[in-house]
Amino acid sequence: MNWLTTISFDQIGMAFLTVFVIREAMIFALPDDIAGPGGWLVDTGCFDCEQ
Repeated sequence: MNWLTTISFDQIGMAFLTVFVIREAMIFALPDDIAGPGGWLVDTGCFDCEQ
């Protein structure tokens, strides 16, 4: 439990920022069938839109 007290707010924020940047880079770099609308890895489709 002591290891939990060594984690700072800045480390948590940097982890979220890193995940966000990696996700955006994947959406930009990968083809749409992998990371795009209806993609199997990252689906960027609209969940509230009627189909």
